[in-house]
Amino acid sequence: MTLRGQIVRFASVGVVNTGTYYGLYLVLLRWLPYVAAHVAAFGLSMVGSFFLTSYFTYRTRPTWRKFLLFPLTNAANFAVTTGGVWLLVDVLGQNRAYAPLIAAGAAIPVTFVVSRTIMLGPDRRPPERAREPVA
Repeated sequence: MTLRGQIVRFASVGVVNTGTYYGLYLVLLRWLPYVAAHVAAFGLSMVGSFFLTSYFTYRTRPTWRKFLLFPLTNAANFAVTTGGVWLLVDVLGQNRAYAPLIAAGAAIPVTFVVSRTIMLGPDRRPPERAREPVA
């Protein structure tokens, strides 16, 4: 598995995840303030992103440990995108419907590095010992 292949697959998952997030965001925006719609859409899309990232991007088995650590991959993404959405809408007066798409671009490299570390990091279980032949 090459780094280039991981980056391409990561980008593909990112496109799917961003589409899922954005669709949910627009639907929720009808009933919620924009920050609440952002938070809810972000959380819902993160579960699907975990499985796509595990199976497709890094071709690794999903585990509870990785699932529980996966939100850390999105913590930086969440901070960058939430701060970006706020900055773009409240400070710069940009359209609230497009602000999340612009803010997401700044979070991509950080999310890749953190997700790769978690998904491909060492498994904390002790390695199995080779069985010795019975004499």
